[in-house]
Amino acid sequence: MSRQYFGTDGIRGTVGQAPITPDFVLRLAHAVGRVLRTTEDRPVVLIGKDTRISGYMLESALESGFNSAGVDVVLLGPLPTPGVAYLTRAQRASLGVVISASHNPYPDNGIKFFSAQGTKLPDAWELAVEQALEQAPVWAESAQLGKARRLDDAAGRYIEFCKSTFASDLTLKGVRIVVDAAHGAAYQVAPKVFHELGADVIAIGCAPDGLNINHEVGATHPDALVRAVRANRADFGIALDGDADRLQMVDGQGRLFNGDELLYLMAADRMGRDEHVPGVVGTQMTNLAVEQALVQRGVKFVRAKVGDRYVLEELVRHGWVLGGEGSGHLLALDRQTTGDGLVSALQVLQACVRNGQTLAQLLDGLTLFPQVLLNVRLAPGQDWKANTVLAEATRAVEQELADQGRVLIRASGTEPLLRVMVEARDATLANRCAQRLADAARAG
Repeated sequence: MSRQYFGTDGIRGTVGQAPITPDFVLRLAHAVGRVLRTTEDRPVVLIGKDTRISGYMLESALESGFNSAGVDVVLLGPLPTPGVAYLTRAQRASLGVVISASHNPYPDNGIKFFSAQGTKLPDAWELAVEQALEQAPVWAESAQLGKARRLDDAAGRYIEFCKSTFASDLTLKGVRIVVDAAHGAAYQVAPKVFHELGADVIAIGCAPDGLNINHEVGATHPDALVRAVRANRADFGIALDGDADRLQMVDGQGRLFNGDELLYLMAADRMGRDEHVPGVVGTQMTNLAVEQALVQRGVKFVRAKVGDRYVLEELVRHGWVLGGEGSGHLLALDRQTTGDGLVSALQVLQACVRNGQTLAQLLDGLTLFPQVLLNVRLAPGQDWKANTVLAEATRAVEQELADQGRVLIRASGTEPLLRVMVEARDATLANRCAQRLADAARAG
């Protein structure tokens, strides 16, 4: 059975258009509450959000929906997605809810959920919620209605958690870091984490106004970070996205390092400290060079579907702890239960400080294959898999690349886009093949 509302990362869309409307979100929370009540008499749900102006409206709708089903609510205010995951676990709550559209622009918003263990929930749970949405509401009696309260020190608790993941015998004193929070959920938290560990912090993208989240800043627009690192002669730059679950980093020379490189660095650092790294999980998009480099070092590599929830599923299945995506969703399950931009940045900085080396020095010898990703907008209801022009072009490109590259075509789980990726040892070849496939996708 396919899901109608849930995508790869919760439910997301444009505010004011179905399903991101206050009436639907109220019904959604009521349905989730009813699912929770099947196994728990008095569930408690935490709700955090990013800095979008629509967060106020959706927060109120969620609160009402949960309360109407007899579920108590704890409001966290603006807090990174992984912060909600952590507090859900630490507070022994039944569920964590995040109001965010992650890296999308401010007109979008979304709802995503974490289990009591602070992990993304499985497809089966989402299907149960969708089935409950089809049923008529069952309002709790007045005496059984849920209550709401606010956890005033939510940000401070999460800051302390992040700091606890950094080695206690190391410090960031003498290290200058530019921190870009994308005018998003980490705008207060991120600068404090690095400052309290001793770093000299220059903050950019930390002045949200409800409308500027992810606008020309953050992990999806790292040029601002590159410029700021160079202008301030910083040692590192750290870029988060709107909900701070993904990470991109810049070194003192202004070179950008993506999630694939940072994932390899985290694995290599552990191996350098004689920790056993049995395997690493990437995705269909992970650069082939990373896979080859890990395999050469005796580390198994498995590709999951795109989406950090699927990376997590593979990690749990194999009993491994390290995984991630090139977009910067990085998982270190012995540190945090979900992708966490701040915790991941601290793991990378820890490696640099401990070894007295730069990012470039630690990644010397890893050269990523050129990877070209083009987005083709899909018409509503368009079935790209039935595009015979694209299918024929794909076969031709795969024959041309042979063992020197690979092709991946998939629909986005969060936007009406077809993502066309071509990876090859030769950049010119990768560009030409990707454009050929994108043209075929549009022609069909």
